[in-house]
Amino acid sequence: MSKRDCLNTSVQEPPLDYSFKSIHVIQDLVSEEPRTGLRPVKHSKSGKSLTQSLWLNNNVLNDLKDFSQVVSQLLQHPENLAWIDLSFNDLTSIDPVLTTFFNLSVLYLHGNSIIRLGEVNKLSVLPRLRSLTLHGNPIEEEKGYRQYVLCNLPRITTFDFSGVTKADRTTAEVWKRMNIKPKKVRVKHDVL
Repeated sequence: MSKRDCLNTSVQEPPLDYSFKSIHVIQDLVSEEPRTGLRPVKHSKSGKSLTQSLWLNNNVLNDLKDFSQVVSQLLQHPENLAWIDLSFNDLTSIDPVLTTFFNLSVLYLHGNSIIRLGEVNKLSVLPRLRSLTLHGNPIEEEKGYRQYVLCNLPRITTFDFSGVTKADRTTAEVWKRMNIKPKKVRVKHDVL
């Protein structure tokens, strides 16, 4: 099977599903058996999964230490990871490791403990991110929460399971002009 065939089949593959496993640390994934769905996940000759989706929802993770290393052990093509579900865990921030998966298009972080709205800015480097969830985190209570996210992540088409409309984009732009001050350019004056 060529790499191109691998890419095509992995899009159709069911997720590698570790949801509801009481996982405390990412390293536990190596010894834990994933849940089995209606269709089994295909594996490469080396035993690694040929999927682009990793579900870690409804566990007790509070950090993503060693995430890249573990994902490399589990997936044949970790660079193709397109969907990560980390909803309903105990994460307090958006780990920068998530920004290393450039093919990521769906990221679920709802039902965590993310407290700083500025954490969202980290995700702006993901070129393919289209669907994001953050509801059920303390940041949802921040004034301008939806507008802040939409003006910092303009490529998103679905946010908190709701489609992003033209009106949402307009509102976000107006909010941005009213709330985010442009950075002042400091001009150095030569002292005579």
